[in-house]
Amino acid sequence: MKKKVTAAWAKQNIIMFAFIALFIIFTIICPTFTNSNNILNITRQISFIGIAAVGMMSVILTGGIDLSIGSTVQLINVICAAIMVSYGASAVIAVLVSIILALIIGLINGVLIAKVHIPPIIVTMASMNVVNGAAYLISGGQSIFGFSKDFAIMGQGYIGIIPIPTIIMFVIFAVGAFVLNMTIFGRNLYAVGGNAEATRLAGTNVEQVQIMAYVASSFFASIAGLLMLSRLMSGTANTGKGFEFEVITAVVLGGVSVNGGSGRLFSVIFGVLIIGVLNNGLTLMGMNTYWQHIFNGIVLVIAVGMDCISKRRSSIIKVADDSE
Repeated sequence: MKKKVTAAWAKQNIIMFAFIALFIIFTIICPTFTNSNNILNITRQISFIGIAAVGMMSVILTGGIDLSIGSTVQLINVICAAIMVSYGASAVIAVLVSIILALIIGLINGVLIAKVHIPPIIVTMASMNVVNGAAYLISGGQSIFGFSKDFAIMGQGYIGIIPIPTIIMFVIFAVGAFVLNMTIFGRNLYAVGGNAEATRLAGTNVEQVQIMAYVASSFFASIAGLLMLSRLMSGTANTGKGFEFEVITAVVLGGVSVNGGSGRLFSVIFGVLIIGVLNNGLTLMGMNTYWQHIFNGIVLVIAVGMDCISKRRSSIIKVADDSE
């Protein structure tokens, strides 16, 4: 019994051990890797992925996927910057309008998936293209800059020695952990992904849960997008391109099943850390971003493959137990 508990614990925390191993490897290979400035830089870089990962996890837990978050980031960058520069609105107004727009995108995605029953991958892929096109039409493919320098505080500022985006990320992690583990909505996300029909028969409004998951995904993507805009101080339709891939990789790598119904935010945090450490370490080694894309793609395939193998083994064991 003790061996089974130990094996289960090791399986649950394998992602943590993988992160520690990767951290040690880059520490040995790159002498500057553990420099305090570099560590803080990694936390700032992963903050955008980490924030969006909380929303993406909500969607994947229901058995869905959201490919539109990268395009949402692109549109938020352009819209927020344009409102401040072209219309002279305050940063507060621009931020609120941007967040509301993101919520509408998530709502449309959720309604089409939950009410019309269009597959999530089709809806969010279509949404990705529509929103991406809108971002380029609004910006004309040009960068939008010239807004107040005070706006840079969110993305470039510090509280003590800790970057503000890092602090925001950990606050969102804390809120996400509370919602997933301590609220009815969190339990419903797992239930819908585990067995939607049984959850519906138990009296839960499955469609509402699905819609809220996609709204949450867009909301957290908008927060990440606003922080990127504040960091770069330039609104461009290229910002956020491919962002959804990194977020999905981090979530799946963190053990959230692509089939829905299982996963821990604690492990997702380490998935986010691995993506950040891997990208940063490869950059310090002098490898260009193309190699980073290759490694991230390999990591995603391995993570999904492990999830599929685990599911298949569980099914075989269950069948064997039932036959006995």
